[in-house]
Amino acid sequence: MPELPEVEGLVRSLKPIVTGKTIESVEISKTIIDSKANGKEAILKGLDVESFREALPHMKIERIDRRSKYIYFHLQKDGTPYLLVSHLGMSGAWFYVKGLHEILEDKFKRHIHVILHFSEGEMLVYADIRRFGELRFLNSVEDYPPLLLMAPEPFDQNALDHYLEMSILPKYENKPIKEFIMDGHVVSGCGNIYATEALFRMRIHPGRKVKRISKERKIQLFNEIVIVLLDSIENGGSSISDYRQINGESGKMQNRLQMYAKKTCPICHAKTLQKTIGGRTSTYCGKCQK
Repeated sequence: MPELPEVEGLVRSLKPIVTGKTIESVEISKTIIDSKANGKEAILKGLDVESFREALPHMKIERIDRRSKYIYFHLQKDGTPYLLVSHLGMSGAWFYVKGLHEILEDKFKRHIHVILHFSEGEMLVYADIRRFGELRFLNSVEDYPPLLLMAPEPFDQNALDHYLEMSILPKYENKPIKEFIMDGHVVSGCGNIYATEALFRMRIHPGRKVKRISKERKIQLFNEIVIVLLDSIENGGSSISDYRQINGESGKMQNRLQMYAKKTCPICHAKTLQKTIGGRTSTYCGKCQK
């Protein structure tokens, strides 16, 4: 968390507000400064604090895009393009404010780590409670090769074919289906929440091996992933714990979830079960999902 819909909602909110603005200065928290001084890579990745702080001033934000669960801030300075890549990790959040007092939740206010000050006086604030998020300043996307290995966007025309091709590879065919669809090299942006929902809608057990699912059912599952992702985008994402939109508001998709974190099945009313798959807790119905 956050997954593709939450990041998409954030990007849609940021675009009309910060596109065209120029960064005047950058603040970095003492927590991050101390972490980097101790040789750790908390939030700021691949660049030391001073270099990051000196690089961004006078950069203009040309546009903002989403790629999988990443936010791409396309920057420009003196005619040269640059890229600031943001991943929210487990608890990252961006806030657009005129003063820090506008961030109402203390849990975010206590964990502000990066502030981008604009020439107009507003601020774009990055808060991260658990500090699993990341910011990378790059000359281009090629500077960080893992970004080139992500699966196509699930809404792209070639995404289904890519997913089917990956499903018959030896490295994937014996994996649990839930671990498979949460792999960013297979499906972009589908994490624990929406994998849980799509599998429940298809009545597929999350531990079933990929090779034990027919091609027809794989296609149906992929289509269900797309449907649930689009549904969440339209409902502002899921605010399960720490996800917030840039104005601090919560999403509404959590009110529409049928299986994620549920105690009973909405279909048969049996008590739900849990199993760790791919390092994540998977909730499912032992009666409805086979």
